[in-house]
Amino acid sequence: MAVDVGIISFGAYIPRRRLQRSTIYAANRWFAPGMKGFARGEKAIANWDEDAVTMAVEAGRDCLADADASDVKVLSLASTTLPFVDRLNTGIAKEALNLKDDVAASDATGSLRAATSLLMQALAGKQTHLCLAADTRKARPASEGEMMQGDGAAAVLVGEGQLLAKYVGGHSKTIDFVDHFRQSGEDFDYAWESRWVRDEGQAPIIGDAINETLKQLNLTSDDIDHVLMAAPMRVVSKPILKATGFAPEKVSSLYYEEIGYAGAAHPLLLLASALETAKAGEKILLVAFGQGADVLVFEATSNVRKKSNRVGFSGWLANKEVDENYNRYLFHRGLLDIEKGMRAEFDEKQSGTTLARDRKTVLGLIGGKCSKTGVVQFPKTDISVAQNDRSQNTQEDYPLSNKRAQIFSYTADRLTYSMDPPAYYGLIDFEGGGRMIAEFTDVSAEEVEVGKPMRMSFRIKAKDEMRHFTKYFWKAVPIRN
Repeated sequence: MAVDVGIISFGAYIPRRRLQRSTIYAANRWFAPGMKGFARGEKAIANWDEDAVTMAVEAGRDCLADADASDVKVLSLASTTLPFVDRLNTGIAKEALNLKDDVAASDATGSLRAATSLLMQALAGKQTHLCLAADTRKARPASEGEMMQGDGAAAVLVGEGQLLAKYVGGHSKTIDFVDHFRQSGEDFDYAWESRWVRDEGQAPIIGDAINETLKQLNLTSDDIDHVLMAAPMRVVSKPILKATGFAPEKVSSLYYEEIGYAGAAHPLLLLASALETAKAGEKILLVAFGQGADVLVFEATSNVRKKSNRVGFSGWLANKEVDENYNRYLFHRGLLDIEKGMRAEFDEKQSGTTLARDRKTVLGLIGGKCSKTGVVQFPKTDISVAQNDRSQNTQEDYPLSNKRAQIFSYTADRLTYSMDPPAYYGLIDFEGGGRMIAEFTDVSAEEVEVGKPMRMSFRIKAKDEMRHFTKYFWKAVPIRN
């Protein structure tokens, strides 16, 4: 008897800051008044210390809140904006998620449907596979892409067992239809005229892919309850609906006005949103467009409504800060060269030997717990910090990344260099023991106070501009719910 394969768990991550499109338009309307039609709503933007890897880690942690990380046998990360070309980006995520060293890992890129292609491959396998997807795409100022593109990440854990949604089947079409492209080494996409892309590309390619999928699975459009159409569009066009036969009310929100189009991560974000509201027996059809199309069909099980520990798509969507600082956005994206001052002139060279030796401490936030006294410390050392008992070699690995903490003391520093001044940092105490000095991120002056509950978030520590190496570590973020 065939064993059902499908979704075991899922998660999401959406950056806190939401840049208002009206702010973008106000700054650029002198040059591009035609952008007024795109100026509604807001888009999610990553902070300066976030990238595709850090956001993927946050989504993965959200997904694993309802699953056993030790079950993961394969880990993959899909993105068109991976920070490293010749370093396994998924390997960084593996360390941050504290997965076993014998996990298989790979990067997936090259298309905005990289995540769904990866997901289809994972569903065809026989191992528990954690699929991550994240994107932080750049766009030229005053462009349509700047208005449309947002940042985000999602994660799906697939395999056998207690499924939230069974995989019914899927189908792919691969056609070198160039609606946009970005040459290796370039920062920005070059896009063709949107109406031509919509009418000559999206409508026939998506329509054919959906119709062929339904035919192969002996389904009709009436059998589908939720249609998730991930493509760079503000609304699903009438030609697509006509080609597929779906009623408009079955097409789920694209979340364009709340998030923007989150690149390779957008299909899995839509899937995470749909799974939060789906009922047992409902069928979900997911489409991703990009040099062809992927179509996947899932059927929700009775487990989909079980209580969850994840923040989830809706939780991250609600956790927002309205942002109207367009110049800060440009600076954080590397699109505005401002005078950083002499305090920014220091070398950020990363020692490869130190990172290799202390990878669990740096990337996994692994501290130590004395097996004799129970005292927790960070970092882990050969000699315990327990008072009156300096035991040696009694430290056991003690993960701190998922422990809550609270502020013991803090400083708001405007003298040191910071990409987002002032620099907030201080001592934090972890629940269950352990204390460390941590930087704070995604905070406001009103939120930083002694006793404030905090959680840890995997972020960019610094960038070595001379050697183009990104350094990662953990920072403290306020708990707001």
